[in-house]
Amino acid sequence: MDPNPSACSSDQAVVTIDVHSTKTLLNSGHRYLDVRTAEEFENGHLEKSLNVPYMFLTPQGRVKNQKFLEEVIRLCNRDDFIVVGCQSGVRSLKAAEDLLVAGFKNVKNMGGGYAAWSDNGFEVKKTVDELR
Repeated sequence: MDPNPSACSSDQAVVTIDVHSTKTLLNSGHRYLDVRTAEEFENGHLEKSLNVPYMFLTPQGRVKNQKFLEEVIRLCNRDDFIVVGCQSGVRSLKAAEDLLVAGFKNVKNMGGGYAAWSDNGFEVKKTVDELR
């Protein structure tokens, strides 16, 4: 039985996993959603990443991407197994929370983000092989 019988996804807490667990999940078929800006993504990303920025850099500072959920829904199903990552794990946590509220069921946050992934020596792509 489901330990959280509430049908309201907003009651679910985001599960944060480390980069080693992320690598295992990605190797078993989970999708990786990179929520960094396009510029950050182009400077290096995980192989087969989907890039949907959660925030944009503007002259006024960071501004939330108002079409974030719409863009993710175009690329992913609500039943897909998704690991969300950013540069350090802060934006991805917020993005994962938004996805759960929107009805995505199998979302995890990669703690430490791209910085931890690359610090652990895991493979990264330096060119944009796959765009949104």
